[in-house]
Amino acid sequence: MASVSYDKLWEKLDERKMKKTDLVKAAGISTNSMARLGRNEDVRVNVLVKICVYFGCKIDDIMDIVYEEQ
Repeated sequence: MASVSYDKLWEKLDERKMKKTDLVKAAGISTNSMARLGRNEDVRVNVLVKICVYFGCKIDDIMDIVYEEQ
């Protein structure tokens, strides 16, 4: 089984001294999407694309797929 981790995204925010609400406004994403990101839940690809466009990065720069051993 696998899950997602947005730890890289939180690191980017921390590096830029941004709050989650700053990213919501800057990238044009909903607060519901941000809440899902905060819980490491799945979000629509267009949300990730908006964040990547804002940061000028690739999707793997803001998230990881974490594989769990069985």
